[in-house]
Amino acid sequence: MRKLQADKTLLFLVIGLLLFGLIMITSIGVPKSIQLTAPDILYPNCGDNGVDCYYLFKNHLIRMLIGIFAMLVVSKIAYRFWKKSAVFIFGATLVLLFLVLIIGSQFTTFAKSWIVIFNTSLQPTEFAKLALIFYLAYWFEKKNKEIGTLQNGFLPFCIVTGIILLPIVLQPDLGSTLVIAGIAVVMYFVAGAKFSHIALGALFAGLIAMVLITGVDRVNERFQAFMNQNENCREDYCWQTEQANIAVGTGGFWGKGLTQGVQKSFWLPQASDDFIFAASAEELGFLRIFVVVLVYSLIGYRGYTISANAPDRFSQLTASGITSWIVIQAFMNISINIGLLPVTGLTLPFVSYGGSSLVATLIGVGVLLQISKYANTNTPNTNRRGNRRSYNAQLGPYRRV
Repeated sequence: MRKLQADKTLLFLVIGLLLFGLIMITSIGVPKSIQLTAPDILYPNCGDNGVDCYYLFKNHLIRMLIGIFAMLVVSKIAYRFWKKSAVFIFGATLVLLFLVLIIGSQFTTFAKSWIVIFNTSLQPTEFAKLALIFYLAYWFEKKNKEIGTLQNGFLPFCIVTGIILLPIVLQPDLGSTLVIAGIAVVMYFVAGAKFSHIALGALFAGLIAMVLITGVDRVNERFQAFMNQNENCREDYCWQTEQANIAVGTGGFWGKGLTQGVQKSFWLPQASDDFIFAASAEELGFLRIFVVVLVYSLIGYRGYTISANAPDRFSQLTASGITSWIVIQAFMNISINIGLLPVTGLTLPFVSYGGSSLVATLIGVGVLLQISKYANTNTPNTNRRGNRRSYNAQLGPYRRV
């Protein structure tokens, strides 16, 4: 019996991004660390009592180690466990999402997205992405050929996705809304949806977006900032986009060097969080930061390869959903940082400072690594999009895990 091994290339790429994030948070996070640990000191210095210039680094390191531990544990759990638990996980996450609307905290944002438990903040939206992936994979496999129908495929899919999007929109967390919608659409396509149904869903989504843009002041401000970013805007609602563009532009090809960035010092809001890509571009330059973009592309390639060669429908759909989650969120964040999309508030996977996002995505990687152990990447796979019956060339349908 052959020894089952996870995709080492995927693991190497993820660990590389984690180390990159730790280095950049150490370099970029000093101003915010000082602000958090010594808010009342007029001219704080790293040598002063009570001033911790590496507060963000220490917190991020602890969260990263927790996330890596969770990833390794999950990578040992048979992926069929998530199929059996999909309904429960989906329901429990949904309860947390609605609970956020009642007792949630905003911290420094306008979105009520966090629940504080034992002095630790938890963002259920990050785990909702994984919960939806498990449930849709379970549901699509169960529906089988009915996915291509309007009544039993498209409409129920819209309802399921809408149920989990509703409390996220109400927070409002528009960035996660777009990511989750993107994940759902990719999985729907892989499951065998008709292009006409996807186009119909895109039309409805466009109409809803127009209502939000015109009817919600905060969303309208973000959209106007995106459309008018070349007018040298100095208002609060377009400050982030302008400062991010300055950070990326002044970095040039080679960057200013680690710790030498200027924008992170209270010019670029959330420099270690949502805008870590722009702050890193200022210090590293275009040529080095492009490597980060390349790494996300390679993660996407490895993830979709695992999906294409997965042993059954559930694992195929789960792998495609997790990969889409990482890739969509990463490239949306990068696009926001360089001014190609409106500011929506998204972390850069594996890199940004943020516990819930980091731990949730690493758990997702753990599931993907588990599936990769059973993905046959050396022989042609009959489990392509539209194939309604999982099959393994050597062991037959639905190989047991």
